[in-house]
Amino acid sequence: MNKKKLLAGGRLKRARERQGLKQSTLAKMAGISPSYLNQIESDQRPLTATLLTRLAGLLEVPEISFLDNADVRRAGDLHEALRDPLFGPKPIPPEELQAIIRVAPAFSDMFMTLYRDYTRREEQHREELIRSAKQPVANIASRFPYDEVRDWVQAHHNYFDTLDRAAEQVFEDHHFDSANLRDDFSRYLLDQHGITIGSGAELLEQGTFWRLNRAEKRLVLAEDSAVESKMFWMAHVIGLLDQKPRIERQVRQARFSTGEAQGLARIALANYFAGALMMPYRRFNEYAQGVRYDLQRLQYYFGASFEQVCHRLSTMQRADMRGIPFYFAKTDIAGNILKRSSATAFQFAQFGGPCPVWNVYRAFAHPGEIQVQLAITPDQTRYLNIARTVGRSGGSYLSRPRSVAVVLGCELRHAAQTVYAAGLDLNNPDAADPIGPGCRACERDSCRHRSVPPIGRVLDVGTAERGVVPYRLETI
Repeated sequence: MNKKKLLAGGRLKRARERQGLKQSTLAKMAGISPSYLNQIESDQRPLTATLLTRLAGLLEVPEISFLDNADVRRAGDLHEALRDPLFGPKPIPPEELQAIIRVAPAFSDMFMTLYRDYTRREEQHREELIRSAKQPVANIASRFPYDEVRDWVQAHHNYFDTLDRAAEQVFEDHHFDSANLRDDFSRYLLDQHGITIGSGAELLEQGTFWRLNRAEKRLVLAEDSAVESKMFWMAHVIGLLDQKPRIERQVRQARFSTGEAQGLARIALANYFAGALMMPYRRFNEYAQGVRYDLQRLQYYFGASFEQVCHRLSTMQRADMRGIPFYFAKTDIAGNILKRSSATAFQFAQFGGPCPVWNVYRAFAHPGEIQVQLAITPDQTRYLNIARTVGRSGGSYLSRPRSVAVVLGCELRHAAQTVYAAGLDLNNPDAADPIGPGCRACERDSCRHRSVPPIGRVLDVGTAERGVVPYRLETI
């Protein structure tokens, strides 16, 4: 199979201009001719792996910034949006989409912001028509705060270097022990901030996990929660107190559109710090590689939950010590994506439900069991997916415990590094389940699991035949 050529001229040119370097100057520093560099920046020549590493070092940017995962996601987002009947039945050719993204990535992002705002307003308008129109419609922000923060985290490839290193420094400087983290965190909060830890039997009934009383300097944790959850909440509070300047700096630089988005970003960064403090980067990465990414062994060693371990694995993007690039998602039994992040090109649906063939939904039929799946997406990328339910007890029979599942996935080329490749026929393309980003964005015509037609496709209702779904799609 021919390896895909990396054309990264636009990204290279922008990185060079940010450093204030002339083309001839960078060429001399990299040991290549100015004409060769000009051809690379004009996308007439691909960027080789060796030159990629050299230029990334000279321009002081991570190598992943030249790779096209972000552009692949942009192309998927634009492709899905432009299938809306609003834009007519004729799709934009893929090569034109790629050209738009390569030359004007900021315009692509602004277009998606506008389109998301349009779809949200349209949905709210429909809801208002159904409900009584007596109450005034609230003003609508330009984007959902959750979407804005999620896209921002994704733009950072789910990795925040300064917070990650700060958490690792705290762990090492204070001689924390993974086997004794609960006591370590309690002692740290008391010694550094004068905060004591308490337990509240009524918190879960109120829908609350923890409460920090700053006046009394007391952190109260929900009594019936798992030990690993309590450790995470303590680590979160440590992040809020210790890392406030770093967190505020990141939030200011992001320039969010609303105060709600800023607040959600602070929570996301404190959560990131908490995961990094429980599972410090170097220790976690080395142990993960040593046990071939066995999630259960990682759980036991670091005293973390299955979900915490999966999410931490999706953040292993430190430039000098990378792990396998994973994507991570958390969903409920109704198909709502509750959390998602990715260091891969895996596409999540923006609108409508996810793909029912995805093994994360099979996990609900086998609670507590790890489900392994080989899958292939419409762009012919194959993935290894690992899924399991992670429902939290509600504390009582009447609390109706929440049923959720998580999935961790990587491209098949990394699968052999994991224990989950054992017994799988990795070289057989027929062994992979065909999955997609969701029915509204998936182009597979013959999928028997399809629930709705893809956005923008014309229905052929004049035929005298019935396919695997009760309609036919006109050929593009």
